[in-house]
Amino acid sequence: MCGIVGWVTNNKQVDKVVFSEMLSTLNHRGPDDGDVFYSNENKIAFGHRRLSFLDLSEAGRQPFHSSDGSITITFNGEIYNYLELKEQLNEQYPFQTNTDTEVIAAAYLFWGISFIDHLKGMFAIGLHDRKLNKLFLIRDRFGIKPLYYLNTETDFVFASELKAIIQSGISKKEMDVTSFIDYFVYRYIPSPKTIWSDIKKVPPAHYVSFCLATFQTERIEYWTLKSSDLTLKTTDIIKQTNHLLIESVKEHTRSDVAIGAFLSGGYDSSALVAQLKENGESPETFSIGFKNWSNSEDQFATIVSEHLSVQNTAIIADESDLSLLSLMPTVYDEPIADISIIPTFMVSQLARTKVKAVLSGEGADEIFAGYTWQKEFYELSYPTTFLGRLKKIARPQMDTISFYAKAMAMGCFDQVELRKMLHPSLHQFIPADENWFYRKHFKKDLSPLKAIQYLDMKCFMGELVLTKVDRASMANSLEVRVPFLDHTLFESVFALNEQAYFSRKQTKKLLYEHIKHKLPALILQRKKQGFVGPDAYYMKLEFYRKQFAKSNLVAHNIVNREYIDDLLKEQYSWKLWKLLVMENWFTNWVVNTH
Repeated sequence: MCGIVGWVTNNKQVDKVVFSEMLSTLNHRGPDDGDVFYSNENKIAFGHRRLSFLDLSEAGRQPFHSSDGSITITFNGEIYNYLELKEQLNEQYPFQTNTDTEVIAAAYLFWGISFIDHLKGMFAIGLHDRKLNKLFLIRDRFGIKPLYYLNTETDFVFASELKAIIQSGISKKEMDVTSFIDYFVYRYIPSPKTIWSDIKKVPPAHYVSFCLATFQTERIEYWTLKSSDLTLKTTDIIKQTNHLLIESVKEHTRSDVAIGAFLSGGYDSSALVAQLKENGESPETFSIGFKNWSNSEDQFATIVSEHLSVQNTAIIADESDLSLLSLMPTVYDEPIADISIIPTFMVSQLARTKVKAVLSGEGADEIFAGYTWQKEFYELSYPTTFLGRLKKIARPQMDTISFYAKAMAMGCFDQVELRKMLHPSLHQFIPADENWFYRKHFKKDLSPLKAIQYLDMKCFMGELVLTKVDRASMANSLEVRVPFLDHTLFESVFALNEQAYFSRKQTKKLLYEHIKHKLPALILQRKKQGFVGPDAYYMKLEFYRKQFAKSNLVAHNIVNREYIDDLLKEQYSWKLWKLLVMENWFTNWVVNTH
């Protein structure tokens, strides 16, 4: 895992001192090594910070140049099928290293930009084709790895994190007020927008084509998850799913260094650790718990680790750890209000004391329909009780978007709430449809359950969960690998009739079939629990009163003081958490840097 940065200019030359400073902002993503490439006229610069896993020698150093010199690559991620692709391309390309980066170069030279279709993995790629005079920015299908860019009339800059682009001094560094508002609706800023008005994200499953001659960009979606309604034998479905999971875990543990695992004691992480043991591995595992909480995950992780005879190390969070919130603006660069941003950072910090990479269970709930709101929406769509049927008759056309927005909100900011919160001068920026991003990814031709799953993949996992995991882990120089996010697994399951993988009685029934003989009954019978802490951990009003005693959002005529004061009179409001995360971000990136 690495940090990448690039700069193309048609005005004078790339400033090498500034470019070095940009690359240095990403040292945490790649502390093992680093290098830069400058073109002959210093009009193009590529930089790379390396966290090395394959071919630990200098041969694995980037930026990488193809054998014919026509391609330059800076790449962040892992291509899990690189060995298979290398064998396929062996006669087409004179391989000199054992890296997956060289496989990317060979695949591009053979297939052109459609080479992306052949990749399995997580990746953010900057690729310069001298013959076409084009630069391609490519992001993996699910958005596991980040990629940002800025395009002006004279400069094109890209990087793994916003801070590297800001360091260039090219950005106007103007906060996008519409993005500010989006954050309160979604808990994040949806792609392709960022918090800054002139910087964009490459959305998941997209690539950006940049023409060096015209400085024009084109954004292209290269993959969409297709649905079907296949009905197969249950035994065949289970066999196929098990095979894909087993192969994915094997591919995700290809490395020249040891791979550990996060372990919560839930189905997803426990399944991965059990599979690692079955594969002959004995991984170090890492957990986080919360002080004085009966549902603390560390106790369930201990049960699994003892059952599987693996070493588990846990850290216990308490209220004092909320002080880490002041670090989050520099960890995340953008405001992100997932409640587990601090615990994820803490368990990543813990894991890095022993390993450089871990497996994690993201993606299992999305594809196997494990979230509580998915089940709730299914029950509303297909009621079995008399009362449920009456409710459906009374409201035959259930609004999927309204349901989903409420499920995701953690403190709902609709138009009325936004007007209460925002200074009157900003009301003009409130969108006519505050749920525009959910509507963008709503597939009305899908069944109710699959429509929610698709929204989860594109809007919850792709924008919130994976962003949280990447930044929290890479801030600690830790790579997180996610075997459930194998696109062939997603395609296989999503092609099925939903009854093949969803059950009212058994959560994630296909995953349950995979683990039912591998884990203890207490874990198999455990109720679904997200990666959260006790509400009391986040709802100490005295903590918020101190934090908001002097509000920069109020001082800059963005948020109304009365609105904050009214929230502080309530006993329980997640809106305070959203506000505090934004307050910290605004103070760090706008107030303190001017």
